Amino acid sequence: MIVETQAVGPFFKNGFVVACERTREAVVIDPGDEVAALLAFAGRNLLTVRSILLTHAHVDHVTGVPAAKRALGAPVYLHRDDLFLYERAVEQGAMFGLHVDPLPPVDEFYTPGQIVPFGDYEARVHCTPGHCPGGVCLQIGKVGERGDDLFVGDTLFAGSIGRTDLPGGDLATLIKSIRTVLFAFGDAARVHPGHGPSTTIGQERRTNPFLMTE
Repeated sequence: MIVETQAVGPFFKNGFVVACERTREAVVIDPGDEVAALLAFAGRNLLTVRSILLTHAHVDHVTGVPAAKRALGAPVYLHRDDLFLYERAVEQGAMFGLHVDPLPPVDEFYTPGQIVPFGDYEARVHCTPGHCPGGVCLQIGKVGERGDDLFVGDTLFAGSIGRTDLPGGDLATLIKSIRTVLFAFGDAARVHPGHGPSTTIGQERRTNPFLMTE
């Protein structure tokens, strides 16, 4: 599996291209201000992007959706519970003094247990609300095999967790999502968060100060 990560200011939010090494089919996850670098990587590597997958709709995770949609023509996926944030992206940007282009319509809303295929791989959608109502984890692995790469948006970070003081956030719900959904993937599962370095479920279970148990 090919995984490319890019992040630029002002938010230094991680955007991803995940691709099948055999078929060169790919998905783009959370295109933000780094979208040009993600598109350039896909072009250099002759990748065909099948889907634009959003873990949630906070402004830093969606500013690149218009450019990605124009360049790729791929469908945009989002959880319906985050549509209110997606539709207010321009206003969200203005709160930070930033210009945000109007976003294209969402093409498909995730359904429970949905699988989004690309090449020999698939992304399985798991609901992880708390940081926002429509947060999801994308579990990616080969078709028919356990996927150990988790693209978790802002639910879980290396050494921290997502903030819950924005509209729709709830701390108890976030902790429940991490403990009941993410921890269930097992300690070896690799976590690719929306900000900062990658980590593992085991590392966070053992050392994350927000999640350590007595």
